[in-house]
Amino acid sequence: MSTTLLLSIGAFVLLLVIILFAVSLLRSDQDDALTSRINEYAAREEVATIEEIELSLGLKDRILVPFFRRVGTGISRFAPQEMLERTSKQLEQAAWSIGPAEFMGISIFSTVFLGGFGWWVSGDERKLLFTLGGLLVGAILPRMMLGSAVSRRKESIMKKLPDALDLMTICVEAGLTFDGAMTKVDEKWEDPLSNEFGRVVNEIQLGKTRRQALKDMTERMEVADVQTFVASILQADQLGVSVGKILRIQSDQMRMRRRQRAEEKAQQAPVKMLFPMVFLIFPALFVVLLGPAAIRVWRLMVAS
Repeated sequence: MSTTLLLSIGAFVLLLVIILFAVSLLRSDQDDALTSRINEYAAREEVATIEEIELSLGLKDRILVPFFRRVGTGISRFAPQEMLERTSKQLEQAAWSIGPAEFMGISIFSTVFLGGFGWWVSGDERKLLFTLGGLLVGAILPRMMLGSAVSRRKESIMKKLPDALDLMTICVEAGLTFDGAMTKVDEKWEDPLSNEFGRVVNEIQLGKTRRQALKDMTERMEVADVQTFVASILQADQLGVSVGKILRIQSDQMRMRRRQRAEEKAQQAPVKMLFPMVFLIFPALFVVLLGPAAIRVWRLMVAS
């Protein structure tokens, strides 16, 4: 095995390790490590120092996060404010526990690393092509991951909304208030929609009006079904209409929309299956069915 191949394998393994670290950094289903450590030590009788708390953190929180934050902060000074605001909004929609500075640091590091990796593994003739390809992939990959996370979260919210409205309808008809119904949804499930309802309840308890808290929720999520639901609730609250009746109507409508989306995806399935069948399945079938006949014809032609 040549030295170049060994170095290429080693660089590829290093790239996988860095990607795994970045993915673990971007995970949103875990609480902030520093906050959990502070709460853990605050619960003890002996109060730990800040230095002991920082030393008890893992490699990601002590090295990677500050590194990406510093790089991103330096670059974000020259970035347009509109781009930073858009990135911050997308990070909030994806529920990633990082800021725009850390995300920009990850993007810059990914671009430089993949560009350098393409320059290193390529030959002299294709060095420029591989370098530009690595830079392009490194710049696009974090944005693609962020966009995919936002889309998955919005889809999860749309799927869960009818079930949440059913539970809220039952709670309101049983005598609970609208805020109490949102609290029950937050207590029963652990998903993006229930977390947003829990956040709305917390904001109301901290002094924000229900109208403003619900509007802020719709701006964070940017889901059409949620916007329709919130608009109906706010209008019912303004006109004095029964909230339970509005919830039941909205629950039926959201369930109908979910069924229509499922039927639409089912209608799209044959079209999406056409390309794999034409380019992957049919050629293999042709080889299996026509291969022996082609070999026999070839042998007859050679013999004659």
